[in-house]
Amino acid sequence: MHATGLLLAAGAGRRMGRPKALMRDPDGTAWLTRSVRVLLEGGCEDVLVVLGASADQAERVLAEDWAGKAPSAVRVVRAERWSDGMSASLVAGLAELAELADGDAEVAVVHLVDLPDVGPGVVARLLAAATVGREADQVLARAAYGGVPGHPVLLGRAHWPMIAEQTHGDQGARRYLAGRAVTLLECGDLAGGADRDTPA
Repeated sequence: MHATGLLLAAGAGRRMGRPKALMRDPDGTAWLTRSVRVLLEGGCEDVLVVLGASADQAERVLAEDWAGKAPSAVRVVRAERWSDGMSASLVAGLAELAELADGDAEVAVVHLVDLPDVGPGVVARLLAAATVGREADQVLARAAYGGVPGHPVLLGRAHWPMIAEQTHGDQGARRYLAGRAVTLLECGDLAGGADRDTPA
């Protein structure tokens, strides 16, 4: 199974006071770089990073943290309509994955840049369990924390066109997933799954 990480990092981070793609931990670790590594170390073959607000600066963060050049497995796409909300970032990412000449991803592993305690183990658990007994390109699955659905979310390739059609505003694929059988994999023993929206 070829899984591609789809990292959504396009927002302006208004409550944070700056784009989350530019945030760093007190020890200097960039949220952007950490999130890419989580996807790669969790089992994704490659990662597509969706940028929007302050995209030029965010690309420099990636380059700096990888000594001048991000790995070939990491690509960037810009969501031109990023200010429309998460849906614009998701649709831009899925469209890019579908159009890549060498794109053979069966599953997109959708992750968010502002989940600091979600590590590679969560991604690995999802990838290991979600496709058991089914075709990879048909899968719909997501991590849950204490029974509450969260991220990452696995979207099989067969669903991408319909998600792009039905996704609007700041809801991501929530509406599409709500009407379908989605495998929930409990990951509360690995992470809390809470996003960081404010400096506090």
